[in-house]
Amino acid sequence: MALRDQLHVLVVDDMSTSRGLILQALDGFGVRNVRNAQDGPSALAALGKAPAHLVISDYNMPGMDGLELLKSLRSDTKLGGVGFILITGKADPDIINAGKQLGMNNFIAKPFDPQGLLNCIEAVVGRL
Repeated sequence: MALRDQLHVLVVDDMSTSRGLILQALDGFGVRNVRNAQDGPSALAALGKAPAHLVISDYNMPGMDGLELLKSLRSDTKLGGVGFILITGKADPDIINAGKQLGMNNFIAKPFDPQGLLNCIEAVVGRL
C-alpha cells in the first residue's frame, strides 16, 4: 500500500479558499485521508478525537496562530510527534526560526504551486 493511501492529514486555515486549494492539491496527489479545520482550537479538538500524521497549517489565523498551534502540539504527549508544515504569506526569517525552534518540520510560502507543496510534504513524510 502506498504512503498516500495511509497518510492522514489535517489542513488548518481560517480562509476557506486557501483550505480549498490545499485540499484540491492533496486530492491531486492521491491523498484521501484528509480533514480540515478553520482555526487552531478546532484543529486541536479534531486531533484529540482522531490523530493525524501530518498537520498543514496557515501561520496567520485569528485567536491562535500557526506557531501557537505548533507549540500546543509539541507540548502534548500524544500529539508531539505529528509532522507539521507551516504555510505563510510572510516568509519572515523570525517566523521561520521560531517555527524551527518549536519543532516545525517544514514550511512553504504563499503563493505556492502544487509541485512545491508536494515537494514540501515529501520532505517530511517521504515519497507519496
